Amino acid sequence: MESLPHDALHHIFSLLPLPQIMICRSVSKHLHQVLTSPSFIHLISTHSPPLRLLALRPPHHRHHHLSSPPSLHVFDPDLHRWLRFPLDFLPFRSPHPVASSSGLLYLWADSPDSTTKSLVVCNPLTRRFLTLPQLGSAWSRHGSVLVDSATRVMVLTELAALYFSAAAGNHWLKFSSNLPSKPRSPILVADSVFALCDVGSPWRSQWKLFACAISKLRSSQTWTRLEKQEWGDVFDILKRPRLVRGNGTKILMVGGLKSSFSLNSACSTILILRLDLDSWEWDEAGRMPVDMFKCFQECSKFKVFGGGDRVCFSAKRLGKLALWDNCPGKAEWRWIDGVPGSGDGLCRGFVFEARLTPLP
Repeated sequence: MESLPHDALHHIFSLLPLPQIMICRSVSKHLHQVLTSPSFIHLISTHSPPLRLLALRPPHHRHHHLSSPPSLHVFDPDLHRWLRFPLDFLPFRSPHPVASSSGLLYLWADSPDSTTKSLVVCNPLTRRFLTLPQLGSAWSRHGSVLVDSATRVMVLTELAALYFSAAAGNHWLKFSSNLPSKPRSPILVADSVFALCDVGSPWRSQWKLFACAISKLRSSQTWTRLEKQEWGDVFDILKRPRLVRGNGTKILMVGGLKSSFSLNSACSTILILRLDLDSWEWDEAGRMPVDMFKCFQECSKFKVFGGGDRVCFSAKRLGKLALWDNCPGKAEWRWIDGVPGSGDGLCRGFVFEARLTPLP
């Protein structure tokens, strides 16, 4: 095999699925050199389909005190097993993964001087990284990190937004947010940012959908409140709604289905609604089975993460995750056991599409 030209080896191994390529890299030094070369990574990043995994974010109160080497824990819904990607190649203290796009992982990390935070982008499969311009620690504590396939990065808070793009130069652009309240579960879809904001009173929440085109960040009136008469009371039937990015130009809104419109109404289940941004119509995408919802019924607080056709749910002291898997041929609800780590059970996470993507 060592006598074969690299082009031939690249073609042979490009026909393998990604997990087998990763195994072959450990067979010999020669294969490791061939399968980690920039030319092969470029070839495989455009031809090999990614592994769509569900990644966990480490709890905020623990990421400064990890005794074990830093790593990214992910769940493979197709093989129904947990995997771990080591992050020990990063020369930073306390790396804290927060988002991902197109095979690249974004994480907060302590800068060498320990006074500032940096956003680091890396690929755990190629074990390469680069550091974005430094930011103050307040952004890591209060900002939501949004990324997309165009390698655009945004850190969003109630009062301001930071925007970074490789095409816009090696610096952050700062803009005023002018949002009525702290944005809940903001997401990037196409060329716009969407978020839920509470426009109600201190006694009663009233959630509305807001949107901002990235191209209009420089204007003073950047956010638009999205409302249509045909939508009716779609924002009033859900308790503590969250947004999750769907497939293509679709948005998922997830929350507890209220049994009535009273102030302290109990929930009958967890509902997943879907908004098509092309037709601006809502439809019901999923509804948690009653037997599964009983495990969430006693919890006043639960977390939602995922994307596309897969959404995960966690709750305090539950010890497992609930998964809505609506991929073609599945359309099912199931439990995920063996969640790594410890804590109160409130897991947070994001979708990680594992692939051999080169850094921008």
